[in-house]
Amino acid sequence: MEKLTEVEGRAYPFGMKNVDTDIVIPSHWLKTISRAGLGKGAFEVLRKEPGNVFDDPEYAGSPILIAGDNFGCGSSREHAAWALADLGIKVVIAPSFSDIFSGNAFKNGILTVMLPQEAIDRLMEVAKTDPIHVNLEDQTVTTQFQDRFAFEIDPFRKHCLLGGLDEIGLTLDNRSEIDRFEGRLAAEKPWLVPTVA
Repeated sequence: MEKLTEVEGRAYPFGMKNVDTDIVIPSHWLKTISRAGLGKGAFEVLRKEPGNVFDDPEYAGSPILIAGDNFGCGSSREHAAWALADLGIKVVIAPSFSDIFSGNAFKNGILTVMLPQEAIDRLMEVAKTDPIHVNLEDQTVTTQFQDRFAFEIDPFRKHCLLGGLDEIGLTLDNRSEIDRFEGRLAAEKPWLVPTVA
């Protein structure tokens, strides 16, 4: 997982409320266990509509998505987070998120930022013309117009995102303790240690 400290760039001014994971990535895309290429299926139904924000060249490659209340509701498909990541999204800002989606996003290196509706409305306006800056270290979302919105985040999630630590990375972060345990186990109970033939 890549470290996430600051993200700056244009944002998709999406804003739709109650976007379930089937809208984020339709079920026929769930036949794969590969994360690559899922960005093509992200918001597929909405992208069929002319003038949609996801195919607007103005926002191509935007690393931030501004959404409405209850983003990521519905099924628990992790493919939704995979699709957003493959689309290049590193931060989703909304008034609230489904707990399961928020957990899946975190495990895939995507920061979910909860802000009040007034802040979302302001960011939606700014996103139409200018970049937005998200600083995880300071826990702020700012604009060049002196807007500054503070957000809360679980300290463990913040630590993992700043360090680029997924579950494997967290385990390897304790490598010296694991090695000491394995050495002690081999000395105390050698019959438990596999031998190489």
